[in-house]
Amino acid sequence: MRTICGVAASKGIAIGKLCIRQNPAEMKNMPPAADANIEIQRLYAARTAAERKINKLYRQALHKFGAEDSLIFKSHIMLLEDHEFFDHIQSHILHDHMTAESAVYMTAQHFYQFFSEMEDEYMRARDTDIRDVARHLLRYLNPDYAEQLNGMREKGIVAVEELLPSEAVTFNRRKVLAFLSKSGSRYSHAAILLRNAGIPYVVGLEDSYQSLVQAETVVVDGFTGDVVLNPDTMALREYGEKQYEYFLHLHALHELRGCPSVTRDGYRIDIHANIGHVEDVQQVLDNDADGIGLLRTEFLYLGNNMDCSEEGQFQAYKKVLEKMQGKRVVIRTLDVSEEPEISQWRYGDRVNPAMGFRAIRFSLRRPDLFLTQLRAILRASVYGKAAVLFPVVTSEEEVIKAKALLQQARASLEAEGVPVADKIEIGIMIETPAAVILSDRLASMVDFFSIGTNDLTQYILATDRMNDSIASLYNPRHPAVLRMIDMTVANAKKHGIWTSICGESAADAELLRFYLAMGVEELSVAPSSVLELRRIVRQTTLGKYKDRIIQKYCNG
Repeated sequence: MRTICGVAASKGIAIGKLCIRQNPAEMKNMPPAADANIEIQRLYAARTAAERKINKLYRQALHKFGAEDSLIFKSHIMLLEDHEFFDHIQSHILHDHMTAESAVYMTAQHFYQFFSEMEDEYMRARDTDIRDVARHLLRYLNPDYAEQLNGMREKGIVAVEELLPSEAVTFNRRKVLAFLSKSGSRYSHAAILLRNAGIPYVVGLEDSYQSLVQAETVVVDGFTGDVVLNPDTMALREYGEKQYEYFLHLHALHELRGCPSVTRDGYRIDIHANIGHVEDVQQVLDNDADGIGLLRTEFLYLGNNMDCSEEGQFQAYKKVLEKMQGKRVVIRTLDVSEEPEISQWRYGDRVNPAMGFRAIRFSLRRPDLFLTQLRAILRASVYGKAAVLFPVVTSEEEVIKAKALLQQARASLEAEGVPVADKIEIGIMIETPAAVILSDRLASMVDFFSIGTNDLTQYILATDRMNDSIASLYNPRHPAVLRMIDMTVANAKKHGIWTSICGESAADAELLRFYLAMGVEELSVAPSSVLELRRIVRQTTLGKYKDRIIQKYCNG
């Protein structure tokens, strides 16, 4: 028996036979193509077949995981349609006399290397997408060169060098008990999908991955990242008991539906859910969230069948508000880094779009689009309790301009005789150091803050949570991050406004006492995290030492 260690990416315990995916055949010394026209025809036939397959994956992901996590496959279709990507493939066929599969392979290697070396998190994450799309093309051109999971005759645990998003959707849930991977991040698309599916996953085994060839049976601990090779009788008994305890734990969570999130000594914190599509509301209701802390509206602008007109947006927001039956729904205005209709793969000379022309900056530069969205939100506000949230704010001027446009939208609707709620709360996302430093001034201009901890942590620490080489530096518990959150909450309280914590940090059980001690009014998390956090809150006693708790975390 031997234990190797990786990074825990999805909770759970799995015990079973190990199945290691074999790497695809290497593409060496491929003969030149006999007829370039035939290869071009093969390429386009493969693209058509791949697009059908990815559309099917999108529908599967939408059904299994909800709209937000399924959007990755829309971006894969965009890549298939991208001129630069396909021109590169065709150039290899026409000028280098390559076969279609060789051209796809070489182009994928080129783009994979290009994206993997980028500093920006969003762009670097595209390297896995490149590999996934190329695999679909190769599957139809020559299956020998496409990575595929081995067929499994019995239940087991699958080990792969890199798990692709499409594999996280299509695996056989009756056969696959857990996944292991040599590389990867707990923030990858595949990891997010598996967490939502409740499948244990350990990533980042690195050099230890080679040890798996010696194992027939393994234990995967998705809580610690430990992988036990060829466990003995005692280890099997120990992990079997841990597995059963986790099953009882999940069952007990459902008993908390309808219960308030209040500590034993009377401190309350509301636990809201983040969603990215109208269809995700059912997950919010199933998990008994206190409201929707973040409705991402980008889904209305992505995909050929989406309707981003005023009427289309109004109907979507109205549907969400009606389903929530009076619980607050925070609608975040559009956060894109370019025109919605432009392929996300074309950035020209914008090497770091996540820190450039996006979010409130984009909306203020395009008041026609912004006013359309604001009018739709205001029209829908009479059907529930709506709040509007402006993302990536860095100055008072941005808030003044956004509020002026909101007032303009209200005035135009009232002049047309369209009913609008008397009061709609206005908030801003605190996700930049600039917003934190100015939070004492910004608090006097809005009704609430939503602290976006994912981006805030990255901007404060100058690190990227999806870069495997520096992922260890991404630390939401870093004293600098917690001090800035403390400063923001204190300024909010000074001006009598409420604060929500949003992002991965909001679901961090270790930080819960810190947020409770500060008097944070709301956590906004994935729907699947709501009941677990409620359980922890109800088992917590904050006591009279709130100041000491804050100092403990802020001082590291």
